[in-house]
Amino acid sequence: MSEIAKTPAPPYYAVIFTNLRTEGDHGYEAMAERMVELGATMPGFLGIESVRDGLGITISYWESEEAIRNWHQQAEHKLAQQKGYETWYQSFKLRVCKVERDYGFEKGRQ
Repeated sequence: MSEIAKTPAPPYYAVIFTNLRTEGDHGYEAMAERMVELGATMPGFLGIESVRDGLGITISYWESEEAIRNWHQQAEHKLAQQKGYETWYQSFKLRVCKVERDYGFEKGRQ
C-alpha cells in the first residue's frame, strides 16, 4: 500500500496486525493481495494501510467491533489465518483499538 487510508470522522476501529515472517513467499503475496480485495468487500470496512521492512504492520479500519468479528470469521480469511500459523509467520500480534480522535496534514491543502 502506498497511500494513507481515507477514514471517516471518529469514532471507528483499527485492527493493528504486526508480524515477523518466515523465510520464503509460499504463496503469501498472492494471499495478502486477495485478503485486501476481500476485506474491501466486507460490510463496515473503511480502509487499510500496510508496510513491510522486516517487521510487517497492517492496519485495517472498521466501522464497528461487529464488522471486525465478521471479518475474522469470514471463511476465506479463516483459511488464510490457518496458513499464517502453519507457514507464513514466525510471530504476530493483533491489537484492536477504538479510534476516538484523528487529525492529519496534507501538503498543499489547508
